[in-house]
This record gives sequence, C-alpha cells and structure tokens, in this order.
Amino acid sequence: MRLLILLLLFAGVISCAQQSSPPDELRADAEFRIDGTLDFVDSTGNVIRTIEIEVADDEASIQTGLMYRRQMSLGQGMLFLFSDPDTLSFWMANTPIPLDIMFVDADSNIVNIAKRTKPLSRESVVAKGLAQYVVEVRGGFSDRFGIDESVSVRWKLSP
Repeated sequence: MRLLILLLLFAGVISCAQQSSPPDELRADAEFRIDGTLDFVDSTGNVIRTIEIEVADDEASIQTGLMYRRQMSLGQGMLFLFSDPDTLSFWMANTPIPLDIMFVDADSNIVNIAKRTKPLSRESVVAKGLAQYVVEVRGGFSDRFGIDESVSVRWKLSP
C-alpha cells in the first residue's frame, strides 16, 4: 500500500513538473525578433532613447511575452498592443530576468513603471490607471535613461 501511495505521489510530481515546463521551442533562449523600433520621448518632443521592439499583439504572444528568455540587451524591448484601454496586470512567472514594466495609456503616455520586477514571481504587477499598451525592458532601464511618467512613447513597426 505504501509503495502504491509513493508511486502515485511520484507520478503527481512528474505530472506537475511536465505541466510547468516550457514548450520545446521555448526551452532554449528564444531569438529576439525585431518587429520595429520604439522611441522614448520627453515632454519637449526630444527622443531620449530608441530601442528595437518585438511586438506581442495576439493572445498567444501576449500570454507568453518574455517568458523563458534568459537575456535581453538594453537596446531591446517588447511592446504589448491591446485593443482597448483597461486596468492591465502582468506577472513574472517563468521570466528569469528582472524587467521594468511600463504601462502606457491610449495617448502613448506612460501611466506608471514597475521597476526591476522580481524574476519568476507570480505576484501581480498592476497598472495604476487605464493602459492600452505595455513596454517591457531590462530591469534598471528606466533609471539608467531617465524614463518616468513624464515620458511618452512612439513606435514604428517594420513593413
């Protein structure tokens, strides 16, 4: 009987481990895809910094985001495009690198920035107002380049 219970427990652990494993195509570092560029613009219209962006604009890419990525340069980021403004919430589950998560309103103004989010955390990171877009960059990016809530973003997608 004990052996049967141990076998069932072991099978449950294996099953849970398999469910939390990333799909095969995500196990290795996914190569960064360049879908366009994004400018961080100050209140006078000057570009503070430009980065290359990968776009997440469908359910699968939005749910996956930067999960399982082990590296990203300061010149890269991910732009999430939502169809309507909402109180957005993200988490860092399966994301091993710290990120600055910038919530952006429908007019492309930064609503708030969650700085240096905790890797692999299931804690919700929530917009402090309605946001329609989200920009994720390496943790520390916003402090390094002086990006705050007075900054707006503008992007250009590659054809």
